[in-house]
Amino acid sequence: SVQNKRDEHLLKKRNVPQEESLEDSDADSDFKGVRVPKDDCFSLFRPYRKLLSSDRNPPIDDLIKCGILPILVKCLERDDNPSLQFEAAWALTNIASGTSAQTQAVVKSNAVPLFLRLLQSPHQNVCEQAVWALGNIIGDGPQCRDYVISLGVVKPLLSFINPSIPITFLRNVTWVIVNLCRNKDPPPPMETVQEILPALCVLIYHTDINILVDTVWALSYLTDGGNEQIQMVIDSGVVPFLVPLVFVSSAQTAALRAVGNIVTGTDEQTQVVLNCDVLSHFANLLTHPKEKINKEAVWFLSNITAGNQQQVQAVIDAGLIPMIIHQLAKGDFGTQKEAAWAISNLTISGRKDQVEYLVQQNVIPPFCNLLSVKDSQVVQVVLDGLKNILIMAGEEASTIAEIIEECGGLEKIENLQQHENEDIYKLAFEIIDQYFSGDDIDEDPTLIPEATQGGTFNFDPSSNLQTKEFKF
Repeated sequence: SVQNKRDEHLLKKRNVPQEESLEDSDADSDFKGVRVPKDDCFSLFRPYRKLLSSDRNPPIDDLIKCGILPILVKCLERDDNPSLQFEAAWALTNIASGTSAQTQAVVKSNAVPLFLRLLQSPHQNVCEQAVWALGNIIGDGPQCRDYVISLGVVKPLLSFINPSIPITFLRNVTWVIVNLCRNKDPPPPMETVQEILPALCVLIYHTDINILVDTVWALSYLTDGGNEQIQMVIDSGVVPFLVPLVFVSSAQTAALRAVGNIVTGTDEQTQVVLNCDVLSHFANLLTHPKEKINKEAVWFLSNITAGNQQQVQAVIDAGLIPMIIHQLAKGDFGTQKEAAWAISNLTISGRKDQVEYLVQQNVIPPFCNLLSVKDSQVVQVVLDGLKNILIMAGEEASTIAEIIEECGGLEKIENLQQHENEDIYKLAFEIIDQYFSGDDIDEDPTLIPEATQGGTFNFDPSSNLQTKEFKF
């Protein structure tokens, strides 16, 4: 039954494909940042800092080995000498920008409580350097992130977000907030998310591009932390401001990822995004010159076609099905894969008339084409979809079977009976057995169409399935 089908498809609502994250050029700023020297600071640490700030392989390990960390950390305590604190913080920031082991060495030297203390410094350059250092440490991963959170970083960090803060400092604060939201194994503590969200709702209005883009990346990480975090983001009221950014901004990639994550949630959570009239602009994303945007757009739609029947209908009404089918036929492989999910999900969630509409739009030939790809997950998704269409066609299943046969799909399904994957060869066998076993043909040999030389069948052209209105 369709209900069982739905239970089997726990994968229906899928987070972003795991095999590749977005390239860094599109993603937010790096997890860790090296500070490059300015020439107006003279002090004891200038030679070290110059060494540490060199672009190519700074000798961080040598400096750690010769025992510089405790000395630098001691200098962070020197409230009587803010320029020394600044130099020491700068050097430690650059050590913490290195490998995970180098960052851990800074943490083990007990620098973090002192950096947190420096957030209260009356000297802004010292505060800002401490923020940068903490950002590098938090960016190391969930353990460091949660350690710095447990020492109380969030309140003082957010207190810097005020109208008088210089833009360069605010960019740095926003970057640290992104690192606080990053990583989902485990995600950040719920109370931290609750504290950060109001700040993100303020920063999303910012006119500075860097701050806007980082804010949207932060939201995309928070929406990637499961349904409870998705709900917190929805409750913050930010979704109506996020949706327009999907279509017109430099934050487009991040915004598409964030709303895409929200629609992996429940049908109710998905509906919040649909209520912002998101689908009416989607045609632009499906015809976008960037392949990566096409792929994320189809991934987004695959989670809508996994929703309820009204949500499926919204995708149909927005005229997006022919465009999904176009990507199924012509997109690059990553996009074709998402399109296969979108179609297959619709055959599970959709009503009879909705699935009928898919067939009318000539989905079956490009769908069958994917049966010969190497990726067995795709093959299984397509077989599932074909089986659902055949089941739903009921009396008309033989017409569907003809289309499958005519476009070369039958031959591919026959080959899949030899597939190494058990689920695939069983599904292929089942489909052949139920819909292509040919009992009816055996009874009346005159029904067999003539094979032309290419081995394809000649049907009466007047019954061209692609043009006639198809009805189950």
